Amino acid sequence: MAPVLASGESTAPAVHSGGDDTIRVGLIGCGGRGNGAAIDALHADPNAKLVALGDTFADRFESTLAAVEFDEKVGDQVDVTPERMFSGFDAYKGVIDCGVDVVLLTTPPHFRPQHFEYAVAKGKHCFVEKPVAVDVPGLMRVAAASEQAKSKGLAVVSGLCWRYDPGVRATMEQIQNGAIGDIIAIESSYNGGALWHRGDKSDWSRMEYQIRNWLYYTWLSGDIIGEQAIHSLDKTAWLLGDASPVKAMGLGGRQQRVQSKYGNVWDHFSVFYEYPAGQSVYFTCRQQDGCSMHVDELVHGTKGKAQILAHQITGENKWKYDGPKPSMYRVEHEELFRSIRDGKPIDNSDYMINSTMIGIMGRVAAYTGKTLSWEDAMSSSERLGPAEYAWTDVPEPSVAVPGVTAFA
Repeated sequence: MAPVLASGESTAPAVHSGGDDTIRVGLIGCGGRGNGAAIDALHADPNAKLVALGDTFADRFESTLAAVEFDEKVGDQVDVTPERMFSGFDAYKGVIDCGVDVVLLTTPPHFRPQHFEYAVAKGKHCFVEKPVAVDVPGLMRVAAASEQAKSKGLAVVSGLCWRYDPGVRATMEQIQNGAIGDIIAIESSYNGGALWHRGDKSDWSRMEYQIRNWLYYTWLSGDIIGEQAIHSLDKTAWLLGDASPVKAMGLGGRQQRVQSKYGNVWDHFSVFYEYPAGQSVYFTCRQQDGCSMHVDELVHGTKGKAQILAHQITGENKWKYDGPKPSMYRVEHEELFRSIRDGKPIDNSDYMINSTMIGIMGRVAAYTGKTLSWEDAMSSSERLGPAEYAWTDVPEPSVAVPGVTAFA
Protein backbone atom coordinates (compact mmCIF):
# COMPACT_ATOMS: atom_id res chain seq x y z
CA MET A 1 0.00 0.00 0.00
CA ALA A 2 1.19 3.49 -0.80
CA PRO A 3 2.18 5.70 2.13
CA VAL A 4 -0.35 8.31 3.17
CA LEU A 5 0.32 12.01 3.61
CA ALA A 6 -0.88 13.94 6.62
CA SER A 7 -3.67 15.38 4.49
CA GLY A 8 -4.96 11.91 3.72
CA GLU A 9 -3.72 12.05 0.13
CA SER A 10 -1.50 9.26 -1.15
CA THR A 11 1.93 9.63 -2.69
CA ALA A 12 3.07 7.77 -5.81
CA PRO A 13 2.70 4.00 -5.38
CA ALA A 14 5.78 1.83 -5.09
CA VAL A 15 5.91 -0.86 -7.74
CA HIS A 16 8.91 -2.78 -6.47
CA SER A 17 7.91 -3.12 -2.82
CA GLY A 18 8.22 -6.56 -1.28
CA GLY A 19 9.98 -7.87 -4.36
CA ASP A 20 6.77 -7.53 -6.41
CA ASP A 21 7.65 -6.11 -9.81
CA THR A 22 4.05 -6.00 -11.01
CA ILE A 23 2.45 -2.74 -12.13
CA ARG A 24 -1.28 -3.02 -11.46
CA VAL A 25 -3.38 -1.26 -14.08
CA GLY A 26 -6.97 -0.07 -13.78
CA LEU A 27 -9.06 0.91 -16.80
CA ILE A 28 -11.75 3.57 -16.35
CA GLY A 29 -13.84 3.75 -19.52
CA CYS A 30 -14.43 0.48 -21.38
CA GLY A 31 -15.13 1.76 -24.88
CA GLY A 32 -13.06 1.24 -28.00
CA ARG A 33 -10.35 3.72 -26.99
CA GLY A 34 -10.17 2.25 -23.52
CA ASN A 35 -9.83 -1.27 -24.87
CA GLY A 36 -7.00 -0.14 -27.13
CA ALA A 37 -5.25 1.68 -24.28
CA ALA A 38 -5.46 -1.39 -22.06
CA ILE A 39 -3.94 -3.63 -24.75
CA ASP A 40 -1.16 -1.12 -25.43
CA ALA A 41 -0.42 -0.79 -21.71
CA LEU A 42 0.01 -4.53 -21.32
CA HIS A 43 2.21 -4.76 -24.42
CA ALA A 44 4.33 -1.94 -23.01
CA ASP A 45 5.47 -3.85 -19.92
CA PRO A 46 5.50 -7.63 -19.48
CA ASN A 47 5.03 -7.20 -15.74
CA ALA A 48 1.95 -5.02 -16.08
CA LYS A 49 -1.39 -6.59 -15.23
CA LEU A 50 -4.89 -5.35 -15.90
CA VAL A 51 -6.64 -5.87 -12.56
CA ALA A 52 -9.69 -3.60 -12.51
CA LEU A 53 -12.37 -2.21 -14.84
CA GLY A 54 -14.75 0.69 -14.41
CA ASP A 55 -17.47 2.02 -16.68
CA THR A 56 -20.79 3.77 -16.38
CA PHE A 57 -22.38 0.67 -17.94
CA ALA A 58 -21.69 -2.86 -16.70
CA ASP A 59 -22.53 -4.30 -20.13
CA ARG A 60 -19.22 -2.93 -21.44
CA PHE A 61 -17.01 -5.23 -19.34
CA GLU A 62 -17.48 -8.37 -21.40
CA SER A 63 -16.34 -6.74 -24.65
CA THR A 64 -13.29 -5.21 -22.96
CA LEU A 65 -12.17 -8.52 -21.46
CA ALA A 66 -12.78 -10.28 -24.76
CA ALA A 67 -10.74 -7.69 -26.67
CA VAL A 68 -7.78 -7.84 -24.29
CA GLU A 69 -7.78 -11.60 -23.83
CA PHE A 70 -8.06 -12.12 -27.60
CA ASP A 71 -4.55 -10.69 -27.92
CA GLU A 72 -2.43 -13.79 -27.39
CA LYS A 73 0.63 -11.78 -26.38
CA VAL A 74 -1.04 -10.11 -23.39
CA GLY A 75 -4.08 -12.26 -22.63
CA ASP A 76 -2.36 -13.87 -19.65
CA GLN A 77 -1.70 -10.42 -18.15
CA VAL A 78 -5.39 -10.02 -17.26
CA ASP A 79 -6.35 -10.61 -13.64
CA VAL A 80 -9.76 -8.94 -13.36
CA THR A 81 -12.17 -10.54 -10.89
CA PRO A 82 -15.89 -9.72 -10.55
CA GLU A 83 -15.06 -7.89 -7.31
CA ARG A 84 -12.85 -5.51 -9.28
CA MET A 85 -15.41 -4.55 -11.92
CA PHE A 86 -17.24 -1.35 -11.02
CA SER A 87 -20.18 0.31 -12.78
CA GLY A 88 -22.16 3.52 -12.35
CA PHE A 89 -21.19 7.16 -12.00
CA ASP A 90 -18.83 6.37 -9.11
CA ALA A 91 -17.11 3.45 -10.84
CA TYR A 92 -13.87 5.43 -11.04
CA LYS A 93 -13.59 5.47 -7.25
CA GLY A 94 -13.88 1.70 -7.07
CA VAL A 95 -11.08 1.21 -9.61
CA ILE A 96 -8.76 3.79 -8.06
CA ASP A 97 -9.33 2.52 -4.53
CA CYS A 98 -8.77 -1.19 -5.23
CA GLY A 99 -4.98 -1.23 -5.17
CA VAL A 100 -3.95 -0.17 -8.68
CA ASP A 101 -0.71 1.65 -9.49
CA VAL A 102 -1.68 3.17 -12.84
CA VAL A 103 -5.08 4.28 -14.13
CA LEU A 104 -6.10 4.68 -17.76
CA LEU A 105 -8.68 7.49 -17.98
CA THR A 106 -10.67 6.91 -21.18
CA THR A 107 -14.27 7.85 -20.40
CA PRO A 108 -16.15 10.62 -22.25
CA PRO A 109 -14.11 13.82 -21.71
CA HIS A 110 -16.70 15.55 -19.50
CA PHE A 111 -15.76 13.25 -16.64
CA ARG A 112 -11.98 13.67 -17.00
CA PRO A 113 -11.50 16.47 -14.43
CA GLN A 114 -13.39 14.55 -11.74
CA HIS A 115 -11.55 11.30 -12.42
CA PHE A 116 -8.11 12.89 -12.73
CA GLU A 117 -8.56 14.83 -9.49
CA TYR A 118 -9.44 11.69 -7.60
CA ALA A 119 -6.64 9.63 -9.13
CA VAL A 120 -4.03 12.25 -8.24
CA ALA A 121 -5.43 12.62 -4.72
CA LYS A 122 -4.98 8.88 -4.28
CA GLY A 123 -1.44 8.93 -5.65
CA LYS A 124 -1.95 7.10 -8.94
CA HIS A 125 0.09 7.43 -12.11
CA CYS A 126 -2.20 8.38 -14.99
CA PHE A 127 -2.69 7.90 -18.69
CA VAL A 128 -5.10 10.72 -19.57
CA GLU A 129 -7.00 10.62 -22.85
CA LYS A 130 -7.64 13.81 -24.76
CA PRO A 131 -9.24 16.26 -24.30
CA VAL A 132 -8.86 16.69 -20.56
CA ALA A 133 -11.96 18.90 -20.15
CA VAL A 134 -14.87 20.33 -22.13
CA ASP A 135 -15.08 23.72 -20.42
CA VAL A 136 -12.85 26.20 -18.59
CA PRO A 137 -14.04 25.38 -15.05
CA GLY A 138 -13.22 21.72 -15.69
CA LEU A 139 -9.84 22.65 -17.15
CA MET A 140 -8.98 24.65 -14.04
CA ARG A 141 -9.66 21.54 -11.95
CA VAL A 142 -7.27 19.58 -14.14
CA ALA A 143 -4.63 22.31 -13.85
CA ALA A 144 -4.84 22.27 -10.05
CA ALA A 145 -4.65 18.47 -9.95
CA SER A 146 -1.66 18.55 -12.30
CA GLU A 147 0.25 20.73 -9.84
CA GLN A 148 -0.48 18.17 -7.13
CA ALA A 149 0.71 15.39 -9.44
CA LYS A 150 4.01 17.24 -9.94
CA SER A 151 4.52 17.61 -6.20
CA LYS A 152 3.84 13.90 -5.65
CA GLY A 153 6.12 12.68 -8.41
CA LEU A 154 3.30 11.10 -10.41
CA ALA A 155 3.60 10.26 -14.09
CA VAL A 156 0.99 11.94 -16.29
CA VAL A 157 0.99 10.82 -19.93
CA SER A 158 -1.45 12.42 -22.36
CA GLY A 159 -3.41 10.67 -25.09
CA LEU A 160 -2.19 13.30 -27.57
CA CYS A 161 -0.42 10.44 -29.27
CA TRP A 162 1.33 12.21 -32.15
CA ARG A 163 3.80 13.50 -29.56
CA TYR A 164 5.00 9.88 -29.34
CA ASP A 165 5.26 9.13 -33.07
CA PRO A 166 8.93 8.80 -34.12
CA GLY A 167 8.34 10.24 -37.59
CA VAL A 168 6.52 13.28 -36.25
CA ARG A 169 9.15 13.76 -33.57
CA ALA A 170 11.91 13.67 -36.18
CA THR A 171 10.07 16.13 -38.43
CA MET A 172 9.51 18.49 -35.52
CA GLU A 173 13.20 18.28 -34.66
CA GLN A 174 14.16 19.24 -38.22
CA ILE A 175 11.86 22.28 -38.04
CA GLN A 176 13.15 23.28 -34.61
CA ASN A 177 16.69 23.09 -35.98
CA GLY A 178 15.82 25.62 -38.71
CA ALA A 179 15.20 23.39 -41.73
CA ILE A 180 12.38 25.62 -43.01
CA GLY A 181 13.57 28.84 -41.40
CA ASP A 182 11.10 30.87 -39.36
CA ILE A 183 7.51 29.64 -39.32
CA ILE A 184 5.14 32.08 -41.01
CA ALA A 185 1.85 30.18 -41.04
CA ILE A 186 0.38 26.71 -40.59
CA GLU A 187 -2.46 25.08 -42.50
CA SER A 188 -3.96 22.46 -40.19
CA SER A 189 -6.68 19.98 -41.18
CA TYR A 190 -8.56 17.14 -39.55
CA ASN A 191 -11.11 16.50 -42.27
CA GLY A 192 -12.57 13.01 -41.93
CA GLY A 193 -15.79 11.09 -42.20
CA ALA A 194 -18.78 10.44 -39.94
CA LEU A 195 -18.37 8.26 -36.86
CA TRP A 196 -20.45 5.71 -34.96
CA HIS A 197 -23.91 6.07 -33.46
CA ARG A 198 -25.18 3.52 -30.92
CA GLY A 199 -28.89 3.94 -31.55
CA ASP A 200 -31.64 4.29 -28.98
CA LYS A 201 -33.79 2.01 -26.84
CA SER A 202 -37.20 2.60 -25.33
CA ASP A 203 -35.99 1.78 -21.82
CA TRP A 204 -33.10 4.25 -21.90
CA SER A 205 -33.48 7.50 -20.02
CA ARG A 206 -32.30 10.57 -21.92
CA MET A 207 -29.24 10.63 -19.65
CA GLU A 208 -28.39 7.09 -20.71
CA TYR A 209 -29.01 7.90 -24.38
CA GLN A 210 -26.73 10.93 -24.24
CA ILE A 211 -23.90 9.11 -22.49
CA ARG A 212 -24.08 6.09 -24.80
CA ASN A 213 -23.99 8.51 -27.75
CA TRP A 214 -21.62 10.93 -26.06
CA LEU A 215 -19.85 12.06 -29.25
CA TYR A 216 -22.89 14.11 -30.20
CA TYR A 217 -23.25 16.18 -27.03
CA THR A 218 -20.94 19.10 -26.38
CA TRP A 219 -21.20 18.68 -22.62
CA LEU A 220 -19.79 15.15 -22.94
CA SER A 221 -17.33 15.41 -25.85
CA GLY A 222 -16.39 19.07 -26.26
CA ASP A 223 -17.61 18.80 -29.90
CA ILE A 224 -15.46 17.45 -32.73
CA ILE A 225 -12.92 20.28 -32.46
CA GLY A 226 -12.08 19.15 -28.94
CA GLU A 227 -12.72 15.42 -29.00
CA GLN A 228 -11.03 14.49 -32.29
CA ALA A 229 -9.40 17.47 -33.98
CA ILE A 230 -7.48 18.44 -30.84
CA HIS A 231 -4.74 16.22 -32.28
CA SER A 232 -4.24 18.76 -35.05
CA LEU A 233 -4.45 21.77 -32.76
CA ASP A 234 -1.91 20.13 -30.47
CA LYS A 235 0.55 19.73 -33.33
CA THR A 236 0.19 23.40 -34.28
CA ALA A 237 0.86 24.44 -30.69
CA TRP A 238 3.87 22.10 -30.55
CA LEU A 239 5.26 23.68 -33.72
CA LEU A 240 5.02 27.10 -32.09
CA GLY A 241 6.75 26.19 -28.84
CA ASP A 242 3.51 25.28 -27.06
CA ALA A 243 2.55 28.92 -26.94
CA SER A 244 -1.08 29.94 -26.46
CA PRO A 245 -2.81 31.86 -29.28
CA VAL A 246 -3.60 35.49 -28.60
CA LYS A 247 -6.92 35.45 -30.43
CA ALA A 248 -9.27 33.27 -32.46
CA MET A 249 -12.14 33.74 -34.89
CA GLY A 250 -14.18 30.78 -36.05
CA LEU A 251 -17.18 29.55 -37.97
CA GLY A 252 -18.93 26.27 -38.73
CA GLY A 253 -22.20 24.45 -38.23
CA ARG A 254 -24.22 21.35 -39.15
CA GLN A 255 -24.83 20.35 -42.77
CA GLN A 256 -25.07 16.53 -42.80
CA ARG A 257 -25.80 15.59 -39.20
CA VAL A 258 -28.90 17.72 -38.73
CA GLN A 259 -31.24 15.11 -37.18
CA SER A 260 -32.04 15.32 -33.48
CA LYS A 261 -30.32 12.00 -32.84
CA TYR A 262 -27.01 13.80 -33.36
CA GLY A 263 -27.47 15.95 -30.28
CA ASN A 264 -26.06 19.45 -30.46
CA VAL A 265 -22.55 19.12 -31.92
CA TRP A 266 -21.53 20.56 -35.27
CA ASP A 267 -20.05 18.59 -38.17
CA HIS A 268 -17.53 21.18 -39.37
CA PHE A 269 -15.40 24.06 -38.05
CA SER A 270 -12.95 26.59 -39.47
CA VAL A 271 -10.93 28.59 -36.96
CA PHE A 272 -8.24 31.21 -37.53
CA TYR A 273 -5.75 31.54 -34.69
CA GLU A 274 -3.13 34.24 -34.23
CA TYR A 275 -0.05 33.47 -32.13
CA PRO A 276 2.12 35.89 -30.11
CA ALA A 277 4.97 36.12 -32.63
CA GLY A 278 2.52 36.92 -35.44
CA GLN A 279 2.18 33.43 -36.93
CA SER A 280 -1.25 32.41 -38.19
CA VAL A 281 -2.87 28.98 -37.93
CA TYR A 282 -5.62 28.25 -40.46
CA PHE A 283 -7.51 25.29 -39.06
CA THR A 284 -10.37 23.19 -40.46
CA CYS A 285 -12.07 20.03 -39.29
CA ARG A 286 -15.13 18.11 -40.36
CA GLN A 287 -16.90 14.78 -39.94
CA GLN A 288 -18.83 14.42 -43.18
CA ASP A 289 -19.17 11.43 -45.48
CA GLY A 290 -18.67 11.73 -49.23
CA CYS A 291 -16.07 14.49 -48.91
CA SER A 292 -12.32 14.58 -49.46
CA MET A 293 -10.41 13.51 -46.40
CA HIS A 294 -7.21 15.18 -45.30
CA VAL A 295 -5.38 15.13 -41.98
CA ASP A 296 -2.02 16.91 -41.78
CA GLU A 297 -0.23 20.17 -41.07
CA LEU A 298 1.41 22.13 -43.88
CA VAL A 299 3.95 24.44 -42.27
CA HIS A 300 5.08 27.49 -44.26
CA GLY A 301 8.55 28.77 -43.40
CA THR A 302 10.93 31.37 -44.76
CA LYS A 303 13.16 28.63 -46.25
CA GLY A 304 10.66 25.95 -47.20
CA LYS A 305 7.62 23.94 -46.23
CA ALA A 306 7.02 20.90 -44.04
CA GLN A 307 4.25 18.29 -43.98
CA ILE A 308 4.12 16.89 -40.48
CA LEU A 309 2.33 13.57 -40.99
CA ALA A 310 3.95 13.02 -44.38
CA HIS A 311 7.27 13.49 -42.53
CA GLN A 312 8.87 15.56 -45.26
CA ILE A 313 10.39 18.96 -45.94
CA THR A 314 10.70 20.79 -49.26
CA GLY A 315 12.62 23.93 -50.13
CA GLU A 316 16.24 24.77 -49.34
CA ASN A 317 16.74 21.75 -47.09
CA LYS A 318 14.87 18.81 -48.58
CA TRP A 319 14.36 15.92 -46.16
CA LYS A 320 12.14 12.91 -45.60
CA TYR A 321 11.95 10.59 -42.62
CA ASP A 322 12.90 6.97 -43.33
CA GLY A 323 13.28 5.62 -39.81
CA PRO A 324 11.26 3.09 -37.78
CA LYS A 325 7.48 3.41 -37.56
CA PRO A 326 6.27 1.72 -34.38
CA SER A 327 2.74 2.35 -33.11
CA MET A 328 2.61 5.71 -31.38
CA TYR A 329 -0.12 4.29 -29.13
CA ARG A 330 2.29 1.60 -27.99
CA VAL A 331 5.21 4.01 -27.59
CA GLU A 332 3.34 6.34 -25.24
CA HIS A 333 2.64 3.47 -22.85
CA GLU A 334 6.16 2.08 -23.14
CA GLU A 335 7.58 5.45 -22.14
CA LEU A 336 5.01 5.83 -19.35
CA PHE A 337 5.93 2.52 -17.70
CA ARG A 338 9.65 3.02 -18.24
CA SER A 339 9.45 6.42 -16.55
CA ILE A 340 7.69 4.91 -13.55
CA ARG A 341 10.23 2.11 -13.17
CA ASP A 342 13.16 4.51 -13.61
CA GLY A 343 11.79 6.92 -11.02
CA LYS A 344 11.71 9.69 -13.63
CA PRO A 345 7.96 10.22 -14.16
CA ILE A 346 6.84 11.80 -17.43
CA ASP A 347 4.70 14.91 -17.07
CA ASN A 348 2.65 15.91 -20.13
CA SER A 349 0.23 18.06 -18.15
CA ASP A 350 1.30 21.48 -19.43
CA TYR A 351 0.71 20.78 -23.10
CA MET A 352 -2.39 18.65 -22.59
CA ILE A 353 -3.98 21.56 -20.71
CA ASN A 354 -2.87 24.21 -23.22
CA SER A 355 -4.04 22.22 -26.25
CA THR A 356 -7.39 21.42 -24.62
CA MET A 357 -7.89 25.14 -24.03
CA ILE A 358 -7.04 25.93 -27.66
CA GLY A 359 -9.85 23.60 -28.69
CA ILE A 360 -12.29 25.16 -26.22
CA MET A 361 -11.32 28.64 -27.42
CA GLY A 362 -11.94 27.74 -31.06
CA ARG A 363 -15.29 26.10 -30.31
CA VAL A 364 -16.56 29.04 -28.29
CA ALA A 365 -15.38 31.56 -30.89
CA ALA A 366 -17.25 29.62 -33.59
CA TYR A 367 -20.36 28.98 -31.48
CA THR A 368 -20.72 32.66 -30.59
CA GLY A 369 -19.42 34.16 -33.83
CA LYS A 370 -17.15 36.42 -31.79
CA THR A 371 -13.44 37.07 -32.09
CA LEU A 372 -12.02 36.07 -28.71
CA SER A 373 -8.72 36.87 -27.05
CA TRP A 374 -7.01 34.21 -24.97
CA GLU A 375 -7.93 36.20 -21.86
CA ASP A 376 -11.58 36.36 -22.97
CA ALA A 377 -11.71 32.62 -23.51
CA MET A 378 -10.01 31.85 -20.19
CA SER A 379 -12.54 34.03 -18.34
CA SER A 380 -15.46 31.75 -19.26
CA SER A 381 -17.37 30.49 -16.25
CA GLU A 382 -19.74 28.27 -18.23
CA ARG A 383 -19.92 24.73 -16.88
CA LEU A 384 -21.34 22.27 -19.38
CA GLY A 385 -23.57 19.39 -18.31
CA PRO A 386 -26.17 18.63 -15.63
CA ALA A 387 -25.67 19.59 -12.01
CA GLU A 388 -26.30 16.01 -10.91
CA TYR A 389 -25.66 12.64 -12.53
CA ALA A 390 -28.75 10.45 -12.36
CA TRP A 391 -30.71 8.22 -14.74
CA THR A 392 -33.31 10.84 -15.54
CA ASP A 393 -34.65 12.51 -18.66
CA VAL A 394 -32.18 15.37 -18.84
CA PRO A 395 -33.01 18.21 -21.26
CA GLU A 396 -31.90 18.10 -24.87
CA PRO A 397 -29.21 20.82 -25.24
CA SER A 398 -29.69 23.37 -28.00
CA VAL A 399 -27.49 23.71 -31.08
CA ALA A 400 -25.26 26.80 -31.00
CA VAL A 401 -26.15 29.58 -33.46
CA PRO A 402 -23.42 32.15 -34.20
CA GLY A 403 -24.54 35.66 -33.38
CA VAL A 404 -27.27 34.29 -31.11
CA THR A 405 -25.40 32.00 -28.72
CA ALA A 406 -23.91 34.21 -26.02
CA PHE A 407 -20.44 33.96 -24.52
CA ALA A 408 -20.67 32.86 -20.89
